[in-house]
Amino acid sequence: MKAIFMGTPEFAISSFEALNESEFEIALVVTQPDRPKGRGKKLQSPPVKIRALENNIEVFQPERIKDSEAIKKIKEVKPDLIVVVAFGQILPKDILEIPKYGCINVHASLLPKYRGAAPINFSIINGEKKTGVTTMYMEEGLDTGDMLLKNEIEITPEDTASTLHDKLAVVGKKTLSDTIKAIISGEIKAEKQDDSMSSYAPIMTKELGKINWNMSAESISNLIRGTDPWPSAYTYYDKAVIKLFCPVVIDRLSNEIPGTIVFLSDQGLDIATKDNIVRIKEIQVSGKKRMPVAEFLKGNTLEIGKALGYE
Repeated sequence: MKAIFMGTPEFAISSFEALNESEFEIALVVTQPDRPKGRGKKLQSPPVKIRALENNIEVFQPERIKDSEAIKKIKEVKPDLIVVVAFGQILPKDILEIPKYGCINVHASLLPKYRGAAPINFSIINGEKKTGVTTMYMEEGLDTGDMLLKNEIEITPEDTASTLHDKLAVVGKKTLSDTIKAIISGEIKAEKQDDSMSSYAPIMTKELGKINWNMSAESISNLIRGTDPWPSAYTYYDKAVIKLFCPVVIDRLSNEIPGTIVFLSDQGLDIATKDNIVRIKEIQVSGKKRMPVAEFLKGNTLEIGKALGYE
């Protein structure tokens, strides 16, 4: 039995491995084109492409999966199954109808919650206590297909988008592996999504990271963790942009204006919010590396009583 794997970022690699270890032979990997990245704007290959070539699997990188040449290429493979994980493009009906076992998507949320591009980030930003992975049959809508299997995990107060990404990648591998076995055995049971319970997680933007100090300490902490490592939560100190990381909510009220620096120590930077204090353990200023506040203070000065957030 032949399969096609479609995916692009690091998150998709564990699912690629699940498919590669299954009864299906991966006949083709479809991923996004190489893109210029970094200060030098050198072309970089997607992580999935690199892993596919390491396994001597043919790679196809169409600009648009809906183009006739791309569809023709997929049809020529005659796949029995297509697995899609964070590919970055919506598949047309002409492709969805090709494989005998359908097109299976691995999505990093407990659908129908957090359909869209950034479910990991927004599950943290919105203060969810749990999340997970859902496999589903794909259709022409965005993450609207019938659900197959789910596995959930807790979101800890220390989780960032980065740590949760890594945890969910592992969960995704197991969920896909179990889904493939159930499909082959004929034991799979699809469940329709309740659209009334759905929510959307849009593409992340840099502007999303701007901190509003009039929010609660918990909401600010969630924003900082949910945007770590990108786009990163930021504020202003004397009109200079500073990025904040590793927040801890301190159960202590402050009468200071939200955004005011109320205390500095080796433990971090304590800032007033509309309710409790949020302590920042790591900081980054423009042109410098991210570092612990204690290390930052060895060569820089922050003023207690100064209000952050004013451009």
